[in-house]
Amino acid sequence: MIAQQIKLQPLPLSGAFLISPMQFDDERGSFYKLYSAQTLSQMLAPTTFVEEYLSVSKKGVLRGLHYQTGAHSQAKLVRCVRGEVLDAIVDLRKSSPTFGKAATALLSEKNMLSLYAPRGFAHGFLALTEGASVLYKADNDYAPAHEKGIMWDDPAISISWPIKNPILSDKDKKWSALKDAQLFE
Repeated sequence: MIAQQIKLQPLPLSGAFLISPMQFDDERGSFYKLYSAQTLSQMLAPTTFVEEYLSVSKKGVLRGLHYQTGAHSQAKLVRCVRGEVLDAIVDLRKSSPTFGKAATALLSEKNMLSLYAPRGFAHGFLALTEGASVLYKADNDYAPAHEKGIMWDDPAISISWPIKNPILSDKDKKWSALKDAQLFE
């Protein structure tokens, strides 16, 4: 049995990173260890995830950029289990050296990568394939009254989305620019 260790790759935003799973291959196929609290604690304080979501999207759907404010903020661990998405995060922490900056990562069922975004980040993704399925964990309960968002195409963030007219929810069409967002200290 050949084993590959879980690998952590820091993203250019402070506290965010990609996780490559541990893979075991043998004559039967493959087995993956996708998450380890011990490995995650190597990069940050231990995180306890309390909710898990599954989103299934049509090709061209853009969800985000969402975040929750104050004590309701959420750290997220995001993974594409079917198809392919372009995942995006934005650092909203005023005291961070990467405040106002964005990072993207291609997540797919093939590359098996997970993206970790700490509290104080906005998050969104674009479905690049039909039926793209995104599974994510959050370390705090969803609180609708504390949900906020940023315009997906805010020029101040300059995310290079590979689409001009994504399919957006009514809510996502109405988010404000980063300069008007409720930020984190």
